[in-house]
Amino acid sequence: MLFLPVALAYAEDAAPSGGGPLGSFMSIAPLVLLFVIFYFLLIRPQQKKAKEHKQMLSEVQKGDSVVTNGGLYGRVISVQEDTITIEIAENVRVKIAREAVAIRKPQG
Repeated sequence: MLFLPVALAYAEDAAPSGGGPLGSFMSIAPLVLLFVIFYFLLIRPQQKKAKEHKQMLSEVQKGDSVVTNGGLYGRVISVQEDTITIEIAENVRVKIAREAVAIRKPQG
């Protein structure tokens, strides 16, 4: 019973503020700003990097030197649609997924 007047006092102070449309915009403005910052600092660069990697994978051809995600260095022997065969040592050939290529160094 002692807490009832305190609860009523807080309830009276919590009357809704009729800030109008500007007040509701100002309440979501920080969220919009945060999304814009995340887009330009995280999402956009990641999409650009993925696009460049996909283009690099499509340009891999026989004779190129490559480095795989696992750290293997080798020379491309053959290229199929989803796989690439690389030679990592003399007469040692490994078949890997095309997506496993991290770096491509063109022949020459």
